Amino acid sequence: MEIQLNLVQSAALALLLLSLGEWARQRVGFLQKYCIPAPVIGGFVFALIVLLLRQTGTAQVGLDTSLQSPAMIAFFTTIGLAGSLASIKKGGKLLLVYLVVCWSLAIMQNLIGIGMATAVGVSPMLGIMAGAVSLEGGHGAAAAFGPTAEAMGVEGATAVAIASATFGLVAGSLMGGMTASFLVARHNVQIPEKAGLRGKLAFAGAVARNMSAGGGSDKAATAVAEPIEETPAKNGINYSNLLTAVLVIGVVMVIGMALGTWLSDVTGFSLPAYVGAMIIALVFRNMNDKLGWVKIDDDAVDLISRFTLGFFLTMAMMSLKIWELASLAGPLVLILLVQLLFILAFAVFVVFRVLGKNYDAATMVAGFIGHGLGATPNALANMDAFNSRFGVRSERAFLIVPLAGAVLIDLVALPWIVWCMNWVA
Repeated sequence: MEIQLNLVQSAALALLLLSLGEWARQRVGFLQKYCIPAPVIGGFVFALIVLLLRQTGTAQVGLDTSLQSPAMIAFFTTIGLAGSLASIKKGGKLLLVYLVVCWSLAIMQNLIGIGMATAVGVSPMLGIMAGAVSLEGGHGAAAAFGPTAEAMGVEGATAVAIASATFGLVAGSLMGGMTASFLVARHNVQIPEKAGLRGKLAFAGAVARNMSAGGGSDKAATAVAEPIEETPAKNGINYSNLLTAVLVIGVVMVIGMALGTWLSDVTGFSLPAYVGAMIIALVFRNMNDKLGWVKIDDDAVDLISRFTLGFFLTMAMMSLKIWELASLAGPLVLILLVQLLFILAFAVFVVFRVLGKNYDAATMVAGFIGHGLGATPNALANMDAFNSRFGVRSERAFLIVPLAGAVLIDLVALPWIVWCMNWVA
């Protein structure tokens, strides 16, 4: 039997799965602990059902995912709009140092992925999918670049990228705080006075808000967590500023897609439309900050970002062809184990040292492993757990890690991913 859902039915199913994923995430301890995004939960369950129907010969399910692409481009546009370069000045020299190690990690993850894929006899493109695409990029980038790789002729790229991103989420959550604690003990790091503690952090709410639409599986979670007693309620979003944000995003998407097409024609380089949109959004945001063309409400942009990410990621997950992973399971495990060992060694022997070998550095290592393998909410959760152990919050870490991990790392990571994909193709 063949079951074919049209555009409206597929979109409604995606929204239902997204809602069910959020419902499950709020009630299952394991899913909360490892910051598993709602789209991954709902979409993956449906993909498993489709696999079961296919393997038993009961039915084949077809979906119309036409809305996935525009939602994806809209999401990456919001990432560009959040990329204020003025934030670099706010973070100071330590932010620049942290950014350099993040960019270095993205570069090395792709090189390791390509090298390991070649060594185990699979396509180097799959190595990139198990590299910076899924680890530094998270589920959002995995769902975005996977179809691009498949369009280049690499079967199973999306499945590999999604599976790698899921591995990274769990591994990043498990290893971040553990590694930071090891560094404190190994180097006898002095713990600041507990008087510096300003209260427990509102991570339950912050992570839930960002993950409710999958907003941390990628790098969209940009808010710095604040103490509970200082977190104001956000009631500023209204029809007017939401309409303005949607208008800006729509115009930037059109210009960005045209830029991507033009650059691809001129250079012969395959540049995804969402990368062009993100570049235009980044340029517009920083010009608008100086010239004040239009007032953009950051909360409205964040709301749109969370929804578009949740929607397109759910669609990507629900249309996942899990059976394509069967022949790639062994090589993929080897690639990911090497990636895990590398980031741990890099964090211990390089990142901790260049950041100052102190309490702030140890806290940032916990965050670095969290978003270097998983996502920004994982980084925040790692740092919260680590700081809670000693009763002292690292203010510098909670300023720098979200700024770098959520947006600024993409300034180098995305162009590098695009270049590598064209190189191996």
